[in-house]
Amino acid sequence: MITFFEDADSVTKNNKMEPLCTIMGRSDFCEIKGDIRIDGNSYTVFIVSSETDILAAENTSWRIRPYARKGDQTAMGAVREWTLKLVAGGSDIPQCTQNHSVPGILFSAGGYAGNHFHAFTDIIVPLFSTARPYNGEVQFLITNGWSAWIAKFKTILKALSRYDLINIDNRKDIHCFGSMTVGLKRPSYKELSIDPSKSPYSIKDFRQFLRSSYSLKKTRAIKIRNGTKKRPRLLIISRKRSRAFTNVGEIVNMAERLGFRVVVAEPGMDVSGFSQIINSCDVVMGVHGAGLTNIVFLPEKAVLIQVIPFGGAEWLSRTFFEEPAKDMNIRYLDYKIRVEESTLIQQYPADHAVLRDPSVIGKQGWLAFQSIYLQKQNVTIDVNRFRPTLVKALELLHQ
Repeated sequence: MITFFEDADSVTKNNKMEPLCTIMGRSDFCEIKGDIRIDGNSYTVFIVSSETDILAAENTSWRIRPYARKGDQTAMGAVREWTLKLVAGGSDIPQCTQNHSVPGILFSAGGYAGNHFHAFTDIIVPLFSTARPYNGEVQFLITNGWSAWIAKFKTILKALSRYDLINIDNRKDIHCFGSMTVGLKRPSYKELSIDPSKSPYSIKDFRQFLRSSYSLKKTRAIKIRNGTKKRPRLLIISRKRSRAFTNVGEIVNMAERLGFRVVVAEPGMDVSGFSQIINSCDVVMGVHGAGLTNIVFLPEKAVLIQVIPFGGAEWLSRTFFEEPAKDMNIRYLDYKIRVEESTLIQQYPADHAVLRDPSVIGKQGWLAFQSIYLQKQNVTIDVNRFRPTLVKALELLHQ
């Protein structure tokens, strides 16, 4: 467990310093006040303290990886480690070259940040929870920052902070603060979620923030009434590399016969543009994957249809999207494909364990499961079998 101590007037009755690092769910974060100096060249946060405070501290140096997916060794291995040091004032500590009058938040865009789902669940949602109380009066410092990621989420970053983002790694200048949070607050182990019992915010507050930030107009999905001529809008999320629909045309034709207006689109780096598309829709369907993260932009009471690929992805599907959708006031349906609807039948003989008993592959570990059932598989929907799922979505829009 990390323990950190404030440097300013915080000695308790036992002459010990108040702990300011918090071990919370998927993240460690430290909230510190005083004379704080950020050296991006050595990845160090110096806290200038008195000799008395240093002597009262149990430790004077701590390490933290400021990314909210603690416990995932692969993710955390791709996050830069920062050192926090209590130091006495003197000529051997770095001198400030830029003083900031607002608090700072230091976080990482390492780990799995290149994946759209993880960008939201590991960074964007925790960043909202951590930064929102400052109402824009906060300075972001990013480590493991890369220009494409920053550009992708610029709308959200600017909505949370009125100040230009500082890419802090390898900088020669020394940025100084009177208050700093190192790491992000993510108390819950649930994905794509905020635990309102441990935060002043909920995932509904986050969705309202997104609607405001991206100027999304539609707040509620269509409610179909008898005699109405307006057709509900269905978005089919397409994919190119894996878990793609091989018969999109058939799905579109069937959906249009049922009364939907159909849009087919694939998410990309233009989050703002795609947020407008998905917010205009009443129903969204797609194979389990990062693209479904965009349900955060759906209007209230919309319907998500998650197509679950063959091979035992039910737990992933439930944890990543079913449970979050319900928390977001989005109606949820799923469709589990049969082996006959998977393109894996064209790659393996009928008696192969991949087709006959996926649990055999599952027991080989995540990489084996991922390499076959997530990376090699596309989906050919049996439109006759799938039709009742779309009919059910229409029924939900009548409610």
